[in-house]
Amino acid sequence: MDPILIITTGGTIDKVYFDAKSEYEVGPPNITRVLAELNLSITYQIVPLMRKDSLDMTDNDRALIYQAVNSASVNRILITHGTDTMIQTAKHLVSLTGKTIVLTGALEPALFKTSDALFNIGCGLGALQALDQGVYIAMNGRIFNCLQVRKDPQKNRFVTLDK
Repeated sequence: MDPILIITTGGTIDKVYFDAKSEYEVGPPNITRVLAELNLSITYQIVPLMRKDSLDMTDNDRALIYQAVNSASVNRILITHGTDTMIQTAKHLVSLTGKTIVLTGALEPALFKTSDALFNIGCGLGALQALDQGVYIAMNGRIFNCLQVRKDPQKNRFVTLDK
């Protein structure tokens, strides 16, 4: 199995709550802790790239993500990202060839018991091992082509674009 590069960018998946007087803030990559507790038989490296809420991401941030993916020596890359602009970032990566790229995130912080983070990370890692090159979104138990998906705020999940 090819090694997997995991690039973290922040988002809800990495949010932490410090005390009763604080608001949630993007903290260190929670995927490090999540994966360390599992008995995985894959080789991976985690590279924290930024700690941003996806609503605060700029075109410069997307260019930085593009550069990190483009210069990676591996061809299978998982990117943790906030869900609000995940699709926008994924579309920014479509021109890259020769790589399988999956973006995933969570609707609740990864350290919450009810978080979907672990499930989405697992789906993303599985997808990386099964899919051909391209850019995908792994959310809500599904793998989406990044050009055929949208976030449905009313249903609080990702859905295929209406044709």
